[in-house]
Amino acid sequence: MSIEIKGISKSYGTFQALRDVELEIPTGELVALLGPSGSGKTTLLRLIAGLEGADQGQVFFNGEDNTDRDVRERGVGFVFQHYALFRHMNIFENIAFGLKVRPRKVRLGKAEIREKVSALLRLVQLDGLAHRYPSQLSGGQRQRVALARALAVEPKFLLLDEPFGALDAKVRQELRRWLRRLHEKLGLTIVFVTHDQEEALELADRVVVMNEGRVEQVGSPQEVYSNPANPFVYSFLGRVNFFRGRVDNGKVKLGEAEFDVDWAAETNNQPAVGYVRPHDVEVSRSPKNPRSVLSELCYIYDLGSVIRLELRRKDTGEILEAEVSRHRFAELAPRPADTLYVTLQHVAFYINGQLIRG
Repeated sequence: MSIEIKGISKSYGTFQALRDVELEIPTGELVALLGPSGSGKTTLLRLIAGLEGADQGQVFFNGEDNTDRDVRERGVGFVFQHYALFRHMNIFENIAFGLKVRPRKVRLGKAEIREKVSALLRLVQLDGLAHRYPSQLSGGQRQRVALARALAVEPKFLLLDEPFGALDAKVRQELRRWLRRLHEKLGLTIVFVTHDQEEALELADRVVVMNEGRVEQVGSPQEVYSNPANPFVYSFLGRVNFFRGRVDNGKVKLGEAEFDVDWAAETNNQPAVGYVRPHDVEVSRSPKNPRSVLSELCYIYDLGSVIRLELRRKDTGEILEAEVSRHRFAELAPRPADTLYVTLQHVAFYINGQLIRG
């Protein structure tokens, strides 16, 4: 089931939640709506589900206009962040609820419902827990019950609002893998909301980056991370250093470091901003090239797989972060207050919000 959003806008009083959003979600994709709080991602999800009405624009499912259809007519499975399970019902009854309240003419018999719920319990790896109550389950188990309940009514697609937001890091990681395997098994179109960049990049086939009610960029995780469309996407997706400089005679000057770029002549003496990821900052005891900048090591953070170094540039006083492997850290053997050289690799430059690389 494909989803197409055409020119959707939505306001709450004076607050503009969505601004002329255009989006296409192909059949069978696992799509992340990613953005900070207030970016409009949950509002967009609720509009797709029919839980909210748009001020303008249209929603299409497989080319069919569903804009004015009631939520019950849309055939959507919706999973809330805090599960919304019925506390007085056991797990079997929670999953069976949507099947039991169907109109009599389309309602399954008791034996068919029992068989279907049992199959769903096996699918979400909770068989044997049918007679427990939500309070007797872990957070991860309750989330899987909520997913099974949404799948019970055979939805056209599945919408998840911050599905792992209330769980601890280890459980979130386990459920991400589980949801990916479930998606591969079912082939269902799934759209989920998250503000967790790692979650979106790890789980989704396609990432929709949103900000202030607008779609900033749509693409694969690799595309949005490696080729961000604008400064917001660059700074929002992962850790980043940014440096202010100017364009001068075909070069961008970031303090003492100069970078050759292909600029038009009229851009000379304009302000520019350079963005670089911490893993693209090379740290050494001696300069690697003319762009290497003398810096002072301020702090060392041991993150397990990598070591993060916080440094202060001697030329501009700006703070920057570098990430090095444990092996490289052992070679350097740095201590706070040591003088080191940093070399910026793969810098992305922006003038007036336009991306132009060196």
